[in-house]
Amino acid sequence: MKRILALVLAMAMGVTMLAGCSSGGGSSEKKDLSAVQSVIKEAQGMTMEELAKKAIEESKGKTFYGVGNSSRGKSALPLFIEYLQSIDSSYTLEFEWQQPKNNKIFDQLTSDSKKSEGTFAVTLIQDGNQIESKMVQTGILDTFIPKEWAEANGVDVNTYTGYLPLQTLNKVFMYNNTGDFKPDNFWDYVAEGRHGQFMDIDSEIVGKNFLYMLTKPEYSAWVKESFNKLSDAEKAEFQPTIDAMKQEASDLGLNEDGAYALAWIKLWIGSYNAVTDDGPICSALVQKSSTDEFGLLVYSKLRSVEESDEVSVNNVNVAAYDDGYEGIGGYGYCHYMFVPDNSPLPWTACAFIAFITCTVDGFSAWGKDMGGYSSNPTVAAGIEETYHHSTGGGDEFPNKNDRGYEWWTTQGKLVLEDPEYCASVAFTVGSWIEIQDRYKPE
Repeated sequence: MKRILALVLAMAMGVTMLAGCSSGGGSSEKKDLSAVQSVIKEAQGMTMEELAKKAIEESKGKTFYGVGNSSRGKSALPLFIEYLQSIDSSYTLEFEWQQPKNNKIFDQLTSDSKKSEGTFAVTLIQDGNQIESKMVQTGILDTFIPKEWAEANGVDVNTYTGYLPLQTLNKVFMYNNTGDFKPDNFWDYVAEGRHGQFMDIDSEIVGKNFLYMLTKPEYSAWVKESFNKLSDAEKAEFQPTIDAMKQEASDLGLNEDGAYALAWIKLWIGSYNAVTDDGPICSALVQKSSTDEFGLLVYSKLRSVEESDEVSVNNVNVAAYDDGYEGIGGYGYCHYMFVPDNSPLPWTACAFIAFITCTVDGFSAWGKDMGGYSSNPTVAAGIEETYHHSTGGGDEFPNKNDRGYEWWTTQGKLVLEDPEYCASVAFTVGSWIEIQDRYKPE
């Protein structure tokens, strides 16, 4: 039955790949620009101060509604208002920021899109797969690229075809170091008897995107490379599963390295201990008594650990920081900024997006935490100068000394979410994932 399903999925993959590769941020593909897209087109040629003046004219005395996966948008809005007031001291703006739970943001935006004028002026949203398939290809959300952001990244706003990432967040492998378990290879996490803690793929879809991304050639090559670094005895444990996945990989349209990725995914799904949030994972791992426990979780969770005799950041290691560690150190995914195609305040939305992506003050609501990297290199440098994340833990808490985006995406082998790729394999690899046996603790 599984083989038949795989063949059906492979036949469908050509269709989904074409759909996934047709995005490019949404607005540039429509022949006739909507009113909001017309604003965006003009706004992309304007400086932030010029945008601010347009925002003041548009929204003075009004109410601004935002919706996002992060509550930090609510923290950033007062800073934005202060910026506008520095230009016009009489400017006022009421605001409300909503943070839907259980991934309901897509339903909320879809429902709001049916109105001629929507409720939400702006959205901050994650999960590249659903953004691509449900929001961009359907024309619900439009991408605005601030002039200063484009200049800082050396891109042309007229030809740029991606989304606008506010930041990249990383989830990294950490382990409790009070016992004998000292993982030195990516495959150690799926060895027999190991049960890492992981926010369940049904609770947070970006976790499923991580699994999708492992099948992309550049990352499946990393999976194979780490396998090749294992001892012969360790290889012998995993080789039967890899061999069993070779035909599956072919049926799913993956390259030869895809069998290694599928084998790791299958073993991970069959062994991880599902948790509903990253907070409890962190709280568990830093306990002195959590001997040999490990997990994949948001790096910034270490910031909130309160030290005691039983609890300490020093009870865990960030695996990728260990000398001699081989293979993938974690997963990176983005928070993206969009303007709904029926935004009631598009100028103000564009000005807000420019403020939080192009200024240290605007990004500070997110930038105060390690493990969250601005997509604007100028802002990223300013955030490090302000908050000193690279030395934030000092000698006392070395795990909190963030090595930064460049290190994580090279030496740390951080797998980065690619929305188009995720959307292209969501039906094929995604359906295959759904039929894998899940681990159920006794």
